[in-house]
Amino acid sequence: MDRIEVEEGRTRFFVPLQDSAHAFPPGTAPVFYNRRMELNRDATVLFISVIKPRTYLDAMGASGARGIRIASECGVPVTINDRDPRAVGLIHENAAHAGVSVEVNCQNMHTLLSCRRFDAVDLDPYGSPAPYCDSAIRGTLRYLMVTATDTAPLCGAHQKAGIRRYFAHPVNNEYHAETGLRTLLAFVVREAVKYDRGIRPLFCFSREHYVRAHFRLENGAGRADTAVAGIGYIHQCSACPNRIEQHGILPLSEPCPSCGSTTVPIGPLWLGAIQDPEIIMAMLDRLPEQPLNTARELGSLLHILQDELSTASFYDYHVLAKLGKVSPKPISDVIAGILDAGYRASRTHYTGTGIRTDAPYQVIMEVLQG
Repeated sequence: MDRIEVEEGRTRFFVPLQDSAHAFPPGTAPVFYNRRMELNRDATVLFISVIKPRTYLDAMGASGARGIRIASECGVPVTINDRDPRAVGLIHENAAHAGVSVEVNCQNMHTLLSCRRFDAVDLDPYGSPAPYCDSAIRGTLRYLMVTATDTAPLCGAHQKAGIRRYFAHPVNNEYHAETGLRTLLAFVVREAVKYDRGIRPLFCFSREHYVRAHFRLENGAGRADTAVAGIGYIHQCSACPNRIEQHGILPLSEPCPSCGSTTVPIGPLWLGAIQDPEIIMAMLDRLPEQPLNTARELGSLLHILQDELSTASFYDYHVLAKLGKVSPKPISDVIAGILDAGYRASRTHYTGTGIRTDAPYQVIMEVLQG
């Protein structure tokens, strides 16, 4: 196949030529590679360099870019799998070109993970990871990484698909990016707890057209019960911006305490924390040592994640300003006003106009109108 050489981090490898005139160039090549996912791969390299798993599996390797970078830049024993012989041929070529020794398999990932287990397993499929999570969990010893690019079903834009794939009721609202990420987390938790295994999110984010989650799997019925306790719903008022978080596996609808209108349950979602502060700090400390093309963007993301409150939704203060018929102030002034009112508040990585806070939305409105 015709190919070109690219460089990410400290690693050079080949990728197939793509039709740049096509609406989605990666889909035109015989083996998939998406340059827009470089930050995703950089984040994984940084994460793996911090946790140092004993073994790492790239379950759907395609060009092998992610797994070969892990081997080259993290010094971790790597296995790369893909069911397409053309991809496997390119992976072998790229491993030799990068000067790394990796195990390369040409198998269906379900078959592979029914027979073997790896300390870290990485799922980066084209589209939804839902059909692959059960096998990945069974084949993971400690660390599971999942990418989902089917954000329309996860975020509620394609609601029927979201129900089919994740057995959840997402809603396409102003915080739909967070809804999508937390819908995925709750789905993975439900896939894990049936094996008496708990899941703890370590480093999770939403960006552009995908969400990315890094988990720690923990064995034992008690850990599984703790994970189940992190699942619940957001009850979004149908008439005003108010919303209520409710833990539990079934939604218990109540009228909005602010205006009395009917609330709409969104979920099941993961309502707990989605970052491990020690992991995020370690990644920030390690970042200057890693020559990454996306270091600036990744550093900005990590700094925001470090300071984000652990509420399960956020308010878009431009939406609230429009509702209140006022011009939006600088976001720093709005956050300062919320803090002065005695509540916690922070920015969020989902959008530049998002505010996370434990204050009622009326407090934000008062700050905007003050």
